[in-house]
Amino acid sequence: MGSVLVIGAGGVGNVVVRKCAAVPDVFERLCLASRTVSKCERIAADLPRPIETAQVNADDPAQVAALIRKFKPDLVLNVALPYQDLPIMDACLETGVDYLDTANYEPRDEAKFEYKWQWAYHDRFREKGIMALLGSGFDPGVTNIFCAHAQKHHFDEIHTIDIFDCNAGDHGHPFATNFNPEINIREVSANGRYWADGQWVQTAPMEIKHTFDFPEGIGPRDAYLLHHEEMESLGKQYPEIRRMRFWMTFSPSYLTHLRVLENVGMTRIDPVVYEGREIVPLRFLQALLPDPGSLGPRTTGKTCIGCWVRGEKDGRPRAYYVYNVCDHRECFREVGSQAVSYTTGVPAAVGAKMLLSGQWSGPGVFNLEQFDPDPFLATLAEWGLPWTETFPPYEQTW
Repeated sequence: MGSVLVIGAGGVGNVVVRKCAAVPDVFERLCLASRTVSKCERIAADLPRPIETAQVNADDPAQVAALIRKFKPDLVLNVALPYQDLPIMDACLETGVDYLDTANYEPRDEAKFEYKWQWAYHDRFREKGIMALLGSGFDPGVTNIFCAHAQKHHFDEIHTIDIFDCNAGDHGHPFATNFNPEINIREVSANGRYWADGQWVQTAPMEIKHTFDFPEGIGPRDAYLLHHEEMESLGKQYPEIRRMRFWMTFSPSYLTHLRVLENVGMTRIDPVVYEGREIVPLRFLQALLPDPGSLGPRTTGKTCIGCWVRGEKDGRPRAYYVYNVCDHRECFREVGSQAVSYTTGVPAAVGAKMLLSGQWSGPGVFNLEQFDPDPFLATLAEWGLPWTETFPPYEQTW
């Protein structure tokens, strides 16, 4: 049994703590911390067993280190904002505690996310004898594990990977985001990027679109090419990959609202002067939009996230599609959050179990595909995210 300090009390933090609290033989002690401690207390009051709560400013490594020394966790599980990854990693280095997150670092003043900043910690974590597990959400996270599972069990060589992320849910608002609005809008309004023949190819935002027929009744949806961080680590681990792309679906209403907001400057991340004060338009917009944590009671429909892989096995071409479908209403009934939070929070709890149990271990900084996928996938299905694998015709297109 182990103890975990969870930093971040949004929708994902709620799922993580509820899942961990339900497995006391793995998670003996839990502490939920956030800048706003009342959020932690509301979640804690609804749990089946008592946990600790705390206030912390995750931007301040000294505050995080002081909380670590007070609670004495075996692992710090970071589900705060991506801006806060490095300060929390600094605190873990100072105190000698393992680290886990669900999304890679990005600076506040630039809409750019990549692993280089966190990979640079590898030698320091190794010398300290502690471990960092990066991107233990769904995408990144489970998508990495899906590819590792494909490589281990179904392919001698992988040639192409296409990752499809579909949220076919309906929250009833004209415009809202299913996770932090600032992070969401920065991500989808940035240039796209994909890997092809040993180099990155950049595209304009939403320039490339495919219609993909999603399984289990979801049906055809328009998916747009984006840059996503798991492609960086997968390309590093599987250098034989010839092409790798990431696709995400958006409704026409979402895209129309986003274009208007971009055209009037509301998605800018640089400060502007308004009535003698500097404000960042995107942060002001975030204050106007619905809180993603409030969407659970009104969201219906499903999500579907999976990997379409092509390559060779025993000298013959093979195609493989592995995916999870998650129902928003079922997630809300179980944990009080919609499926986007659920599909991120459950893999974070599973990753924490892998570290606490010693099934995954080693000093340094790692991504999920560097470890054995089998125990992770077995626990993932057991804890609420079953997955399906199929072998479509190699020639099948979308």
